[in-house]
Parts: sequence; C-alpha cells; structure tokens
Amino acid sequence: MKYALKSVTKSNQGGVSGMCTKWIEYKGQKILYQDFSHHGMLDIQKIKDEFAIMQQFILAEPPGSVRVLADFRNGQIMKDLLDEMIQHATSTQSHIRKIAAVGCTGSKRLMLDMVVRMTGQPMTFFNDPESAQQWLIE
Repeated sequence: MKYALKSVTKSNQGGVSGMCTKWIEYKGQKILYQDFSHHGMLDIQKIKDEFAIMQQFILAEPPGSVRVLADFRNGQIMKDLLDEMIQHATSTQSHIRKIAAVGCTGSKRLMLDMVVRMTGQPMTFFNDPESAQQWLIE
C-alpha cells in the first residue's frame, strides 16, 4: 500500500459485506474512510445495511464537518443500487464538508455523476488516495 491509513476512533472493520467504514487520520485531520475497493456492490440488502452504519458515523458529527474518502478501486457499482446511493447521499448531505472518491472510471464514474446531479452532493474524483486525502484536508 502506498499510503498510510491510521484508524482513530470507532470502526466497522470488515463491514457488512466485507466493506469497511472507519475513521482515519491524515496529517492530524479526521477523515471517514469508506472502503468499497475490491468488493462488488452486488447485494442490495448488504449495501443498505452498510449505508445505515455509514449514516450513523456521519450524523453523529456536526453539520458540515465530515470529510469522506470513498475508495472504489477494483470495486463495482450495480445500477440497481442507484436509488440507495441517492437516498444515502440525501440523508447525510447536511453533515458533509467534502467527499473525495478514488478509483471511479467508466460506469462507476457515470453512476456517481448521476448521484451528484440528483442530490447536489459535491464529490471530487481522484486517481490516488494520497491526492484525495491532501485535498480533503485543505
């Protein structure tokens, strides 16, 4: 791994479907790391359960304060999941400061672009986690 992720508080290590949601620290700043890498987002119920966990992490923080690093490298996003993604983004939007997404090319990028357009939830795309983390703390 080319970058270091340091856990700082509670974690859903291993997550519902092998995903992982946890707080990390980068240069002294807290970031919510959502690991969708190496996992197919194929089971909608498992994804709903993971989104519920993510929502708890996000809504426990002050409005406009949460920096999110969403890692989609080597993962898949099914189009059947679009409604769940839109609902999740809408329900947490008031607590989000910035979202950086890594590994979003092709159909994954198209799906996430649709979520952004439908919810107004800002999201910036990066090729690598280091650049994404640096942008999040600026």
